[in-house]
Amino acid sequence: MANLKEIRTRITSVNSTMQITSAMKMVSAAKLKRAQDSITQMRPYAEKLQQMMGNLTETMLEMENPYATERPINKVLIIAINSNRGLCGGFNANIIKQVTRLSQNDLAGKEVTIYPIGKKAADSFKRDDRLYSGDVLMNHEKACTIFDDMNYQMASDIFQPVMDEYAIGSYDEVIVIYNQFKNAATQIVTTESLLPVKADESAVSSSENSDYIFQPGKEELLEVLIPNALKTAFYKGLKDSLASEHGARMTAMHKATDNASDLLGDLKLTYNKARQAAITTEILEIVGGAEALNG
Repeated sequence: MANLKEIRTRITSVNSTMQITSAMKMVSAAKLKRAQDSITQMRPYAEKLQQMMGNLTETMLEMENPYATERPINKVLIIAINSNRGLCGGFNANIIKQVTRLSQNDLAGKEVTIYPIGKKAADSFKRDDRLYSGDVLMNHEKACTIFDDMNYQMASDIFQPVMDEYAIGSYDEVIVIYNQFKNAATQIVTTESLLPVKADESAVSSSENSDYIFQPGKEELLEVLIPNALKTAFYKGLKDSLASEHGARMTAMHKATDNASDLLGDLKLTYNKARQAAITTEILEIVGGAEALNG
């Protein structure tokens, strides 16, 4: 059994750790509330934008838009959205695993390039020869710090070069992988193909399409709508990831605090037993010494 000094040192250490994890849990809970409100408010807009795209499906199938042009998929860009910090459970590891699984299985035999968003993703892939090295790399510092002060303009600045390179044929498909926020305890690893923009062919014959009058014409509207919808989808992925990060960290810190509390209770029990044993030993030694003197 460890001596009393060692147990007291461990109790002090665990107690300090529990205070830190508890504080981090409260900070993450406050940040989660803001991030959750933000993504909740944005989703109706993003969904309505996709609905408008659905009502323009027939025109999208007929028009020649650089972002809607499908070609044989040989070169794929994977955008992996992670966080800048750790201590959030499997949040970051799950994205890395999904990128690896996708590139080795579904995209096996294709030329895969990885563009990491967030410092954790950048650190994981920094030695990977598939790391993106085009114009976006110049914006990589911004991509790694975007979560510090995220806004639509920053997301647009990061994603615009990706759209430009797809338009000139540098890539045949652009996939984004991120954690979709469901609740504080649940984050869903989501894989979305953003480019090329695929028309919802099931909506072509929908009677809803005939209920709208478009001004200006559908093609002119799509020229503006498609880039906006792409940037909005990317921005929504960033917001989902940010809310998921805070939820994952809050849950991880809650579990860490509970575990520290349980460990602290065990250590105190062990300390009390060791102290009682030491006191008992001292009493026995005193009694034994007294009897020896009397004898």
